[in-house]
Amino acid sequence: MLEIEYLRDTNGELTGVVIPIKVWKQIFPEAEIALDELSDRLEDYCLSQAMDEAMSTPLLDRQTALQYLEE
Repeated sequence: MLEIEYLRDTNGELTGVVIPIKVWKQIFPEAEIALDELSDRLEDYCLSQAMDEAMSTPLLDRQTALQYLEE
């Protein structure tokens, strides 16, 4: 699993996220990218990762799923 690093200012407030170069190159294989594409590509990448993770997660039966949602 990818380790996400966060940047904080001197007050401890979150100011940024560090994306490893290996992941950046997977999301943006071109050398340059327009800012308007940045959000869409990051969203697509994260959705893809979530879908891959869901494929390896066992399915719950209806009753177990409802109990999980109630927690």
